[in-house]
Amino acid sequence: MNSIQHHPYFFILVAVGTFVILFIFLRWWQESRYNFKDKTVLITGGSRGLGLVMARHLLRQGARLAICGRDTASLEVAKTELEETGGKVLTIPCDVSNLAQVQQLIETVNTSLGDIDVLINNAGIIQVGPYQTMTLSDYETAMKVHFWGPLYTSQAVVPTMRKRKTGRIVNISSIGGKISVPHLLPYSASKFALVGLSQGMRSELARDGIIVTTVCPGLMQTGSTENAFFKGHHRSEYTWFSLSDSLPIVSMSADAAARQILAACRRGASEVILSIPAQIATRFHGLFPGLTSDLLKWVNRLLPSPGGIGDEQRPGKASHSSLSPSALTVLNNQAIRHHNELETDES
Repeated sequence: MNSIQHHPYFFILVAVGTFVILFIFLRWWQESRYNFKDKTVLITGGSRGLGLVMARHLLRQGARLAICGRDTASLEVAKTELEETGGKVLTIPCDVSNLAQVQQLIETVNTSLGDIDVLINNAGIIQVGPYQTMTLSDYETAMKVHFWGPLYTSQAVVPTMRKRKTGRIVNISSIGGKISVPHLLPYSASKFALVGLSQGMRSELARDGIIVTTVCPGLMQTGSTENAFFKGHHRSEYTWFSLSDSLPIVSMSADAAARQILAACRRGASEVILSIPAQIATRFHGLFPGLTSDLLKWVNRLLPSPGGIGDEQRPGKASHSSLSPSALTVLNNQAIRHHNELETDES
């Protein structure tokens, strides 16, 4: 025993073990200090995909829940499913890129459920295709949803949060907001903008008791491929996109992502990057930005070339191919069914 204790690696293992135990305890303590019971929570884009999965978790944790989305049919499907669990949910049609609609949304939630304690900006849109197929309208649309939408909602909830000296805002960005991904340029550019907005808000609002968390997920099995928009050789674009979201180990389930996001909100984390591959990629890019760009240049060569339907767009459900859906995309296929992605063409 004495020989083991005097071995140099013994002290290293003890130090590492102690650090891990303290780290786990600190995270548990931070998360246990805050809970969602009887808190008013609003999720934008909450009728399907990741938003719907977070809604399920929040209802189980006793939140007073409101969700919004652009499509009333999709909202009704989500409401029926969520209330079957015994909870109550307020559903409000809203396009977050429309300031007047957002102001009405916040007023309705405050009146019906009480002042908003937690705002989760989750609404999103994805356009997939080569640079040549993307129009100015595509960039404008992405910025309206991913930047202006969270800004509109945040500005609407901050005054009451500031008065109460408490509040939490969670902004769902993406690994695409850290590393610009080929064939997703409007998406990545707008998500970069959201990361900058979110980080700045955290610094400026902290003195008012408002905690802002930035979330950057990597590949996720949300089923959003059905309602993403594809350009150029749209079937080929859909194929690589859906295959990527179905990769085991590399992609994570929406349920696991939702649990980690809500845990990050409870402990007041500054930023969370979801999935180990996304964390590795972000750190690699931080150290070697030029090399990352060179690698992505070669990735781009493997993606579909311009052509096909050009700058027209088709939703994923109109872009199926012989390879997708198939046994190769089983995880994504399951997510489409489980997360209300079959109903409509809008998110």
